[in-house]
Amino acid sequence: MYNKNIKVVLAIVVIAVAIWQFTEGNIGNGIMFTLLAGMFVLLYFKNEVILATMFKLKKQDMDGAQAMLAKIKNPEAALTKKQLGYWNFLKGQFGYQEAPLKSEKYLRKAIELGLNFDHDLAAAKMFLAGIVASKNRKVEANKLLAEAKQLDKHGMLGDQIKMLQQQMKRAGAPKQHYTRNQRRR
Repeated sequence: MYNKNIKVVLAIVVIAVAIWQFTEGNIGNGIMFTLLAGMFVLLYFKNEVILATMFKLKKQDMDGAQAMLAKIKNPEAALTKKQLGYWNFLKGQFGYQEAPLKSEKYLRKAIELGLNFDHDLAAAKMFLAGIVASKNRKVEANKLLAEAKQLDKHGMLGDQIKMLQQQMKRAGAPKQHYTRNQRRR
């Protein structure tokens, strides 16, 4: 993985070589170098490690995805703002499964930086709502769930949101106290 600034410098150098090849009459080489420069520009906007991590998540390879994400050593220098949002989202998602209370800061940062797709932002808010609900901050959790439901336009998270709302209702229900004559069920 290259730093984002190195990718820009490489793209500029390769474009210069492509222009030189065109002026020399080597049209095929110029086209090849133009495509290569386009690949560096694409990788500036779409980080290859984050793409590989998402691919491993789709294959349900959680250990491989975590190992892939760990390859990003200095995310603030290596990633653009949106990529940093996805890095925080993935760190929060992995942390949610291992230690939910520690992943709150990553999910909040991901929401703050923004994510490209509404369903990703909805998932981040849903995970954060689960964490906040476990800390007995039910008003904030309900607000986050409402925002997640609004962002989930295709209904991909509908069942999970409903399940989380039901768990919050059960956790918030008053406990029944029995008298000696009442039978427990």
